[in-house]
Amino acid sequence: MHGEYKVPGGKLVVVDLDVVDGAIRNPRVAGDFFLEPDEALDDLNAALDGLPAASEAKQIAAAITKGLRADAVMLGFSPEAVAVAVRRALTDATTWADYEWEIVHDPAVSPRLHLALDEVLATRVGEGRRKPTLRFWEWEESAVVIGSFQSVRNEVDPDGAAKYGFDVVRRISGGGAMMMEKGNVVTYSLYVPAELVQGMSFADSYAFLDDWVLQGLRALGIEATYQPLNDIASPAGKIGGAAQKRLGSGGVLHHVTMAYDLDNEKMLEVLRIGREKISDKGIASAAKRVDPLRSQTGLARAEIIERLKQTFAELYGATSGSVTADELAEAEALVASKFATEEWLQRVP
Repeated sequence: MHGEYKVPGGKLVVVDLDVVDGAIRNPRVAGDFFLEPDEALDDLNAALDGLPAASEAKQIAAAITKGLRADAVMLGFSPEAVAVAVRRALTDATTWADYEWEIVHDPAVSPRLHLALDEVLATRVGEGRRKPTLRFWEWEESAVVIGSFQSVRNEVDPDGAAKYGFDVVRRISGGGAMMMEKGNVVTYSLYVPAELVQGMSFADSYAFLDDWVLQGLRALGIEATYQPLNDIASPAGKIGGAAQKRLGSGGVLHHVTMAYDLDNEKMLEVLRIGREKISDKGIASAAKRVDPLRSQTGLARAEIIERLKQTFAELYGATSGSVTADELAEAEALVASKFATEEWLQRVP
């Protein structure tokens, strides 16, 4: 069995192993990481040998930590990274290179249609009816997109939203409210098969699926990092946030919104961002939480998106595509039956 895990911002970890009578046997850890002293590699293999094949990642990481000699130094990877690679070997996990990827960057549609497309396209990828896809959103209308489990009245100030022309819509993924002002955000969705993140915790999968965008942002001169659970940040401040939904079809929806430009005072009028929300951020004001891409790159929004598309295409061989007429029709029907209804919007009042 063979498993691979590219540590976000770090190195590749590869594990080959056998399973005999329900136990891991003949494990062979490899990769482009750094490990000192050389003999510590034997410690890694010995720690894995004999573990139950049903072991969870935490148990595997604990065994590795216990088995490593005291002076061992791991650079670019960790016991947890090895554990993920082992779990991926023990499941039917796949890698980015196992798929043909498509990049979709179609003209703007309504916020509700964007949300419906997320559900339709992720479902179809899970069912094998669409290639795994990266889709960039375009905006002609502004909206506040709240998380699946958020309260409308707790998150949105209706007077502020009406004043600035922000519609309020609810997505199928969890997480926090995002103020999507037309022309001032960079939003994308990834639709991937569940096998791509097999063996990873939810937290690991967030960073794994956004490692490509960190590479793209760094190519633009931004010192981008991933901050658990779901923030993309830089030394200048938070850039954006991710949300994720696993669907019964076997598809995974992972979408991200990054601020291109931001009117902080407007944000505070539209969103109810209270002291509790920012109390654990080590900052004095919600207005200081987000640092937009415009100020960090000096580039037009369209140029940033083109550069990010180029990064993804170079990494994974993706080709350009578009939403099909059939997919669009299905999404429009879903808007009418779900995303445009008060029942869906107010399911958590």
